[in-house]
Amino acid sequence: MGTVEQSRWKQVAVGCVALGALAVMVAGCRPEPAATPSSSPSITVKQPTPAPSVSPIETEKPQAGFELPASCEQIYSAAMLAALQSANPPLNDPGVTMLSTENADLLEIIHGGAPTLRCSWGQPSEFGLATNVTVIDGDQAEAVLAALPAAGFGCEALGDGTVCRIEQKGVTLDDNEYTRGETHYVGDGGLVTTAWINFAPEGYTEDVVATLWG
Repeated sequence: MGTVEQSRWKQVAVGCVALGALAVMVAGCRPEPAATPSSSPSITVKQPTPAPSVSPIETEKPQAGFELPASCEQIYSAAMLAALQSANPPLNDPGVTMLSTENADLLEIIHGGAPTLRCSWGQPSEFGLATNVTVIDGDQAEAVLAALPAAGFGCEALGDGTVCRIEQKGVTLDDNEYTRGETHYVGDGGLVTTAWINFAPEGYTEDVVATLWG
């Protein structure tokens, strides 16, 4: 190789070395590439868990029943109670022994252990009334409704139940005229029996029914 050719070869070599060095420098100035994760991060998005399907449950309705009042004052409206207290006191005189009915079938129910509240108005005399409020079941209600018409009572609907009445007039041994009668009501779970003599307040049983059954 001639002198001129060797000189050119050196220049090319030096240039290559310089380019190589430059490439190294450029490479050294470049920022380190960000580390590539081995795998993409997995993000789990929890979907809201649907609420369990719940079928509507029908609320159990309380069984129909009749609650016996705690006292006689509770079986009347305020107006009827005031009228009775004014017309024929007292309430529940211990000397009044009048029964609320003379019907044997009804007396068997009333005095057969069924919960009963007794109320009377007036003093021992030929002027007053007696009422019993008694808790009964369906079979007893049917028995009463069969017994009263058979005993001569006239019956008709009143509210959601049945009212039965009977009345008679007479003369005492002292030649005193009297009027006496019975009025009975058979309602849902309860029986109201009333016997009266010469004292039959207008709307009496209707008021008791409206107060106790609404």
